[in-house]
Amino acid sequence: MKRLLLVLAVCCTAIAATAQVDRPKLVVGIVVDQMRWDYLYYYYEDYGKEGLRRLLDEGYTCENTMINYVPTVTAIGHSSLYTGSVPYFTGIAGNSFMIDGKSVSSCQDMSVDGVGTDSKAGHRSPRNLRATTIGDQLKQALDFECKVMGVAIKDRAAILPAGHSADAAYWWDSEVGHFVTSTYYMDRLPGWVERFNRKYNTKPKHDLNTSNLGVTYTFRMAEAILENEKLGKGKYTDMLAVSVSSTDAIGHTYSTRGRENYEVYMQLDKELAHFLKQLDKQVGRGNYLLFLSADHGAAHNPNFMKEKKQPAGGWDARAARNAMNKAIEDELGIDDAVKAIYDYRVYLDHSKIDSAGIDPAKVKKVALDVLSREKDLLLAVDYDNVEAASIPAFLKERIINGYHRGRSGDILVMTHAGHLAFKVNEDYIGTSHSAWNPYDSHIPLVFMGWKVPHGATTTPTRIVDLAPTICSMLHIEMPNACVGQPIELK
Repeated sequence: MKRLLLVLAVCCTAIAATAQVDRPKLVVGIVVDQMRWDYLYYYYEDYGKEGLRRLLDEGYTCENTMINYVPTVTAIGHSSLYTGSVPYFTGIAGNSFMIDGKSVSSCQDMSVDGVGTDSKAGHRSPRNLRATTIGDQLKQALDFECKVMGVAIKDRAAILPAGHSADAAYWWDSEVGHFVTSTYYMDRLPGWVERFNRKYNTKPKHDLNTSNLGVTYTFRMAEAILENEKLGKGKYTDMLAVSVSSTDAIGHTYSTRGRENYEVYMQLDKELAHFLKQLDKQVGRGNYLLFLSADHGAAHNPNFMKEKKQPAGGWDARAARNAMNKAIEDELGIDDAVKAIYDYRVYLDHSKIDSAGIDPAKVKKVALDVLSREKDLLLAVDYDNVEAASIPAFLKERIINGYHRGRSGDILVMTHAGHLAFKVNEDYIGTSHSAWNPYDSHIPLVFMGWKVPHGATTTPTRIVDLAPTICSMLHIEMPNACVGQPIELK
């Protein structure tokens, strides 16, 4: 009888073991700020074999992944990758936007304080995000027993990917020269973070964003999180969201073909190779699921393009704002009615308009009349009348996807291809992004590791398809505002 019970116990244990949902020990997300899709191949011959080329040689790459909204900027990109959604639902309408007529940064939260800093950089949390992320869904599925963490130089690049229920998000505060967090996550930095900060730091107010050192410190911090928090070593699947921010500031400053851009991608390749080796060592090759993508791309420098006889230039948004304000004051008697222009979006001062007792539609009409005469603009459209506008259907969809009522302003403008949203002087050597065009919206998307076959597809995929793909592989529900579709990796 005892032997029978023992056999039954062993069988039940074996059945229970085989009944467990098959998941990796760790999910790792890497987002490279301002990484154009073609950087995978433009620099290919100079990459080492253990970094970006390893991802391409071992992983599965989606060669035709596009961003399906405008504007294409950092905060929206990071939130869309991890929520599988668009600003219409997430509320992340830009890097900065208006809430109740006041300008805020995407992760600004004055109800929390900094941890490791007393500067304004500590007033940050994910509360402006109105949707869940991959990490939030993983937490739900595993009864909040797993760990989810984010790290980046930029606060929004650490906070938004990690989500609402994250155990921690760490970002760099240049005012103090080290990694910080906020009371949204904890009351004090863990001892290992304090030790890390003593070893890796800069002088206060040193801009790590424009330095290759920002890439190195980001990956060192990611490796420290991996080791000290023992990610991938517990009973449940953990998640680590890593975002590389310095590539964006360097691209903005020196453009897509600058020597500095080449050097930062070589640094990225080197640090990625080291990070992958640490993952192999600490979690085990084949035990982690990793993806790499970008929040947006970038245009080539307009002066460079014009030298090569290709169409390019800039739209003087500041002059256009002044012209709109003058016309509105002349016709309707309201001064400074255009409050701001952020990321191709025109914000009206509704408090002034309401006080004057003027119909906002009349103000928008005057503004649109001015914008219709701007030769460097492709179009200007009233957000409330997008459907009626004579523009291509795919652009309407992207405009509507990128709009969030109360946060996205009143009018969206688009420049002609190759034109930036500011005046470009003859000595300008940098670049920018935010447009619908492929140079801004065509991004890399590569999967590697657990259950990922080697291969590639040119089937159209979108930035919002990443989150449901990861969730499908993990057998968990997709984020609560997800509009993407799982990608079949085969």
